[in-house]
Amino acid sequence: MNLLAIAFKSLKQRALSSALTALSVALGIMLVVSVLVVNSVVDNTFNQRSVGVSLLIGPRGSDLGNVLSAVYRIGKPAENLPWRVLTEDLPNAAKRIDGVKNASDIIEWAIPMTMGDVTEKGAFPVIGTTPKYFKMQYAFGKNFTKKGELPVNPFDAVVGSQVARQNGWDVGSQFTLIHGGADTGHVHDEKFTITGLLGPTGTANDQTVFVNIEGFFLISGHEKPPEEAIQRLKDFGFEVTEEQAAVIREASGGHDDHGHAGHDHGHAPHAIPDDLKEVSFILVRTKTSLASIMLSSEINEGMRAQAVNPIQVISKLMNLFVGNTQKLLLCLTGLIVVVAGIGIFVSIYNSMSDRKREIAIMRALGASRVTVFSIILGESLLLCLGGGILGLLMGHGLVVVAAPFIESQAGIMVNPWRFDVMELVLFPILIGMATLVGFLPGLTAYRTDVADSLND
Repeated sequence: MNLLAIAFKSLKQRALSSALTALSVALGIMLVVSVLVVNSVVDNTFNQRSVGVSLLIGPRGSDLGNVLSAVYRIGKPAENLPWRVLTEDLPNAAKRIDGVKNASDIIEWAIPMTMGDVTEKGAFPVIGTTPKYFKMQYAFGKNFTKKGELPVNPFDAVVGSQVARQNGWDVGSQFTLIHGGADTGHVHDEKFTITGLLGPTGTANDQTVFVNIEGFFLISGHEKPPEEAIQRLKDFGFEVTEEQAAVIREASGGHDDHGHAGHDHGHAPHAIPDDLKEVSFILVRTKTSLASIMLSSEINEGMRAQAVNPIQVISKLMNLFVGNTQKLLLCLTGLIVVVAGIGIFVSIYNSMSDRKREIAIMRALGASRVTVFSIILGESLLLCLGGGILGLLMGHGLVVVAAPFIESQAGIMVNPWRFDVMELVLFPILIGMATLVGFLPGLTAYRTDVADSLND
């Protein structure tokens, strides 16, 4: 019979004590594994090697606020940008770069985004954009998948997987929007029809409704009041002549300063002139990384808009806040494992006084001091590794149970059976811990005097 088998039989004789000791290790490892899995998910969420764009152009202010709003749909932009930023400022900024004759030389595409409204059912954020949005990669090497068609007609829409599931929507379903957010109470009369459902992405897109930007601007109240639009254009440095101002006022269709004709929300949708349109953000994909850097510099120096590289901002957020939280959690769970190791030490060490006669009999039957020492280390090893394997399964099982809740609440897809590399490091650590906690009890067994123990 080998030493581990003898150690296992010895543990069976103290089944309850051994089980509780192994369980304490399992609980510690369960927490460590759960934290590692969640950390892996957070890393993937906040460290997307690409969010499909090179630059995010938004209002001046907080670059982190702009990224949180545009990429993660957390909060709203401080202000919007005039439509001319997309059609005039951005191309002109590209042309100011040495050697660039046409904006298309360095800009692959520029996609506008409008934000502010939410769905009447579920209060999911609504984004007005163009079909090009769904042709870009939502993360590095990952393309959108969909059921149905892209929003081609003005009042077409595509919804994220979480939205479709929670609201029970499918292709052909219709919905309305709440102007400015769920707290405003004003529901638009216009209805959008769902033409496509996005596949799960594990990003904020899963909890977002995308409408055709043309239809978004056709909704009553989504235009800038004429006088505000004229002043806004001037604030951004655009020239607005008296003739152009008159055209803007005339093209507005006689709406009042709140953008509604006497607050009559039931009138037919009307076309909005470009100068009354605003965008929340512009997603830009440049053809090279160098072009992205140069274009960002031109925009930040010569425009009232602000261009940021979203990957850099996300990495900064990860390093400053999320990363430190992850380290804190790992330290706390590591301490729990250490406490469990101390529990194993106490359990085995306290049993030594009751097992002196047993050890003496083993010695009398021919077992060497090294053999007895090895059996005690084997017990410690079995408790640590047995608890570790159980904790590994329990940790992933805990994530299996929590995954649906995390996905529904945070819109983050969790693969509970995804193994983190650090999990492989746990077992060498457990072996080392078993050796440490078993050494002193083993040394006590090693020094047991056979004659004295048998006489007692």
